[in-house]
Amino acid sequence: MLFILLTVPIGIALGAASLMTLLFASKVPVMMLSQNAFAALDSFPLMAIPFFILAGALMSYGGVSRRLLNLANTMVGFLTGGLAMVTTLACMFFAAISGSGPATVSAIGSFMIPAMKEKNYDPGFAAAISAAAGSIGVIIPPSIPFVIYGVVTGVSIGTMFIAGFIPGIIIGVGLMVASYIVAKREGYKGMERRATFGEFWKALREAGWSLLAPGIILGGIYGGVFTPTEAAVVAVVYALIVGVFIHREIGLKEIYQALKETVLINGATTFMIGLSMSFANLLTMEQVPAAIGNALLGISSNKFVILIIINLLLLFVGCFIDNISSCIILAPILLPIVTRLGVDPVHFGIFMTVNLAIGFVTPPYGANLFVATAVANVSMERIVRYIWPFIISMIVSLLIITYVPAVSLFLPGLFLK
Repeated sequence: MLFILLTVPIGIALGAASLMTLLFASKVPVMMLSQNAFAALDSFPLMAIPFFILAGALMSYGGVSRRLLNLANTMVGFLTGGLAMVTTLACMFFAAISGSGPATVSAIGSFMIPAMKEKNYDPGFAAAISAAAGSIGVIIPPSIPFVIYGVVTGVSIGTMFIAGFIPGIIIGVGLMVASYIVAKREGYKGMERRATFGEFWKALREAGWSLLAPGIILGGIYGGVFTPTEAAVVAVVYALIVGVFIHREIGLKEIYQALKETVLINGATTFMIGLSMSFANLLTMEQVPAAIGNALLGISSNKFVILIIINLLLLFVGCFIDNISSCIILAPILLPIVTRLGVDPVHFGIFMTVNLAIGFVTPPYGANLFVATAVANVSMERIVRYIWPFIISMIVSLLIITYVPAVSLFLPGLFLK
């Protein structure tokens, strides 16, 4: 907590805290820190992360964002607060390609925030809805946090992917409802007329190659053609083919930029994952998970109460620590507790990820807020003024996902019998 308050990068904060504990409060050799970090990264499923990041970047440079926005505009642009609705729906579409919250905000927000400003939407509102809708990027598959959760807990990544669809749609619909209420109050209008069927069909055809990407990825996984890691590589190849030969919007410059973004993001992520795993192993060695589990169950044996406490804990942690580090540290601690209460590991993985996704838009950490601030060129205070209705909407969606297990488990039960 001290390092985080000093704004030390989270990976370094976790590694430094572990090092100090090993030096001054443990007899475990310091070498354990580096050994566990390297062992944690020796994982085939983790290779999916850089490839999904690269696929999302290539899709963004290949004109995918613009085509998805055009499609969303023909579907919901006529509603009150139409551009906010378009932003949310486009983020849901892009989430099925990207797997990253900040990447979704950047890809969609860079188009929609200027468009909303032109229509006299408050820049703070435009940035807030872009940041909130971008969090869906880690819920609708493919999702990088789902990969991390699967690696840490041993739960099938493919099952996590299919379980994320309905929760992601629920969050998206909730954000649209919140957008409608705020837009009604602020007087933000939609398009003057509905799009014709011909306009919708044209937008659908133009976005067809983009929408086909998640179908190929998920169809290949569930059809047994390739693993989630191999699917990420297929996504990169598909993005290159579409961007270079079909849309013809990707050249060597765009490929270089996509690779550069991937290296920077994956470098930071990999560093974080390794030291987070060392931190988590140290907690396990010191029997912290067992102590926390006993403390929670000592408060109450009521499933409803324990899940409320866990949700509050995760929401609090999400305000300060990124979702990857939080998942690595907390999943091994909390999963044994919830399974003792009869909670399915897949269901827990979904509502844990949703909790931590809300952290993307809650100060002071709020990674999506920082991206939206940069894109919209507005102050954090102005965004925070408008973000609260969206946070409330996401928390309502979280409660539905937490207490109605069928929301997460229906599709896995239907397709993976």
